[in-house]
Amino acid sequence: MNRLRPTDVPQRRRTLASALATTTLVAAVLAALVAVSPPAAIALGIAPAAPHVEARGVETAQWVWPVPAPIRVVSPFRAPPTPYTSGHRGIDLEVEPGAPLVAAESGVVSFAGMVAGRGVVAVDHGDGVVSAIEPIDPSVDEGDPIAAGAAIGTASRGGHCEGDCVHFGVRVDGEYVSPFLFLGGLPRAVLLPSG
Repeated sequence: MNRLRPTDVPQRRRTLASALATTTLVAAVLAALVAVSPPAAIALGIAPAAPHVEARGVETAQWVWPVPAPIRVVSPFRAPPTPYTSGHRGIDLEVEPGAPLVAAESGVVSFAGMVAGRGVVAVDHGDGVVSAIEPIDPSVDEGDPIAAGAAIGTASRGGHCEGDCVHFGVRVDGEYVSPFLFLGGLPRAVLLPSG
């Protein structure tokens, strides 16, 4: 007969608690994946990128990357739990100092200048959507119309990107959102032959 010893009870409780926590986590992840919107599914890489991304019911062409290839994300978007707490309200993209930076989508330059000792360019894309990139040495002025992929300046130094990256953020009606919702996720890696 296989009897439980008193010392086995705490171990079995820990095992059951761990199994319950794992099951709850898996169920929560699956529920979240079922409830993910199409743009978020594209950004997470769980759905193929479509030629158009729907944002707030407005058809928007997929944006271009504001930095030259290859695209390397140094730090992803991390939404703050509340508007007043810490988070990472954009993505940091690896870039060489002096590299050309472009508008991710067409619009009108709403700001080009210095903020807290670093250059910033913001572009108003209409329908409440604004993108901004920093640090940058702007080559545009406030009020300039700009086309997607057109030069807006060169990578500079300042902020939390000290010469090796730029910070790219997107706001919709004043709220920061993940730029991946507009960029369509990371481009696929291509292996090149050696030699």
